[in-house]
Amino acid sequence: MEDTGSPLTRLGQGPAITVGVLATDPLLRAGLAGVLRAHPGFEVVEHEPRQAGVLVAVTDDLRTLPYLVGETSAHTRLVLVADPPRPAELWTAIESGLVVLVPREDASPERLRKAVAAAARGFGHLPPEQLGQVLQGMARLHREVLVPHDLTPTGLSTRETTVLRLLAEGQDTAEIAAEMAYSERTVKNILHKLTTRLGLRNRTHAVSYALRHGLI
Repeated sequence: MEDTGSPLTRLGQGPAITVGVLATDPLLRAGLAGVLRAHPGFEVVEHEPRQAGVLVAVTDDLRTLPYLVGETSAHTRLVLVADPPRPAELWTAIESGLVVLVPREDASPERLRKAVAAAARGFGHLPPEQLGQVLQGMARLHREVLVPHDLTPTGLSTRETTVLRLLAEGQDTAEIAAEMAYSERTVKNILHKLTTRLGLRNRTHAVSYALRHGLI
């Protein structure tokens, strides 16, 4: 297998990574921007930083993170430099787009550049303690919310997922009804509610949507 090395070893071999920097302290923001700008693989976005490919945010109060980050591009990945967050703060950060958490005490220039490069390549990283909190939270969500309401992590019910999977396999309504032990009317109702909720045109569009978003 080819050794790709650390994310930094690949910088400079293609387009520069666009990075936005946000911090409540202007001097801190300028320092972080300077650290990134010093490497030729990064392009620091001064205007509209929230539209950059990677957004670096630093704050002493994680409760303010959603206001600091604000509206970002759908493709922007958040690198957060902060003290270890409490569970509720961690979930707030994840909702804001967090993919890499750099503990403030470890935020050397090299560590920061590696974090941004990793985020740009689609990688995520959490320290072990925070990763454990996320896994525990996901298990609790599955146990206390999804299972009691017959939902899957995709937001679809188990029977909606089954219907879409069978459609993708080429089965028609009658075949799906027979396999699931439902009436054809029930299968049609499931599809109608699903396509209406997701704003889809028809069953073909529903299958395409599900495949494209990894729902089945």
